[in-house]
Amino acid sequence: MTADPVLEILAEAKKLAQRYRVLTGKPLGITGEVAEYEAARILGVELTPARQAGYDATEIRDGQTFRLQIKGRCVLEGSKPGQRIGSIDIKKEFDAVLLVLLDGNFEATAIYEAPRAAVIAALTAPGSKSRNERGALGISKFKSIGFIRWQRSA
Repeated sequence: MTADPVLEILAEAKKLAQRYRVLTGKPLGITGEVAEYEAARILGVELTPARQAGYDATEIRDGQTFRLQIKGRCVLEGSKPGQRIGSIDIKKEFDAVLLVLLDGNFEATAIYEAPRAAVIAALTAPGSKSRNERGALGISKFKSIGFIRWQRSA
């Protein structure tokens, strides 16, 4: 039994999601919640109340409140390259986007951060319809415009 009831619930949800994927071949849909909680646990960011438009967490940097949108992606071994992260609405308020990469057990493997200006530039660059219209960046593109905040040791 852990001291944090949310961690306890997430541990159970992770087990159920793994089992569900084995049985159906499809994800259960808890990646976003797990990613947010992992970012808070690992980086110490403060999660906002549910349904906060534009950002999921805040962090104090140099005395200023920094608004962070958090995206999560479960990257399975042998998965196809070119996976995309969830939609980023650039009309909403945020200062940066965190991408939490999870393994098949829904454990964080790395957390990347990209500043708002870089995200907007990447999403509005001429080219991909999915990127421009749906606000969806590929994982490799996100990594190229951002920097690593945390990485699990080998």
